[in-house]
Amino acid sequence: MAAHAQLRVDIAGVGNKQIPVAVAAFADEAAGPNQVSAIIRADLERSGVFKVIDVQQTIADTANVDLAAFKAGGADALVVGSVQKLADGRFQVRYKLLDAVKQTQLSQLNDAAAPQNLRLEAHRIADDVYEKLTGVRGVFATRIAYVKVNPAPGPHKYELMVADADGENEQLAAGGRESIVSPVWSPDGSRLAYVAIDMNKPVVHVHDLRTGRSAVVANFKGNNSAPAWSPDGTKLAVSLSTTGNTQIYVMNADGSGVRRVSNSKAIDTEAQFSGDGQSLYFLSDRSGGPQIYRMSVNGGQPARVTFNGNFNISPRISPDGTTLAWIARVDGNYCLYAMDLASGQEQRLAEGATEPSFAPNGKYIVYAGEADGRGALAVVSVDGRVKHSLTARTAAIKAPGWGPFRK
Repeated sequence: MAAHAQLRVDIAGVGNKQIPVAVAAFADEAAGPNQVSAIIRADLERSGVFKVIDVQQTIADTANVDLAAFKAGGADALVVGSVQKLADGRFQVRYKLLDAVKQTQLSQLNDAAAPQNLRLEAHRIADDVYEKLTGVRGVFATRIAYVKVNPAPGPHKYELMVADADGENEQLAAGGRESIVSPVWSPDGSRLAYVAIDMNKPVVHVHDLRTGRSAVVANFKGNNSAPAWSPDGTKLAVSLSTTGNTQIYVMNADGSGVRRVSNSKAIDTEAQFSGDGQSLYFLSDRSGGPQIYRMSVNGGQPARVTFNGNFNISPRISPDGTTLAWIARVDGNYCLYAMDLASGQEQRLAEGATEPSFAPNGKYIVYAGEADGRGALAVVSVDGRVKHSLTARTAAIKAPGWGPFRK
């Protein structure tokens, strides 16, 4: 995959209570192609969870640090480290997370990274800081996929892109002159399923990011759409209109073993596997308008899940299976909602939203919106307090899919 220009990140909201963290410049980090401490600071700021204090001095991981002074300066924790260029061209990156309140060490990492992976190493350090201070796994080292719609004539009007979660390191996965929609990641992060228009009809493809090859896995009579991976990565749920009205099917990831799951006179589509793989959440108009239902992966009688409003689409389930996100139309506006499935409590998270996708830790949702008159992406926390946007410099971007944790 060839590298392309990165996206721009704009932070629009922060958490209700932020953890003050001081981040020092790493010793000798100028030797590398990326400033590790700056990437860590940007990650922590973007999360909305931390109040990041720029120490404005270099502190190595081997330094004797006066933690009481940092506590007096308002920091609960301090990040220090160093970068050393090795003889083989790699960079040794060392870091420590220090507790300024208890004056103890919370964590440390010591890894060697190739120059092209130095940004990833910085994201992993930020993930470690996030997890040690919140108890939740960080998602800075994850990736996102999205579709870029280019305005000028060229080889690709539509491009399926992959980038780091901060919009950097943007790379082309697949492209074409016809529309690409609905990219979704396999659980191991090695493949993307998506829908492309082939010969004037929607067809489901699976793209292998390791080999760069795409294969058609659903090209049946009528429309083939809305792919979703099973939690173990062996199967796909798809929507097919082979019988006239669109219904839900489950098949092996290579397109074999196709099995019909829903059996109604309505339109059933946009199926999503539950976290345990035993159920499907899906969209149906069987009640007279689009609503979200749940049924067994083996079929049977579905149960309705959404009842508020007369237009609820695009169900998405958090990785732990506790939260349902979806798009509702309210007074002509498309809004992102989330529901705690145990309590049934709903919350409106964003307006002008479509195509939601959960982060693998379940704490954030990326969705398609609009900025400066063209398609853009935005991220919101599941409590609605943290928001930031991702915009491309020249193109419209849409159809985001948040990738899994990297191995």
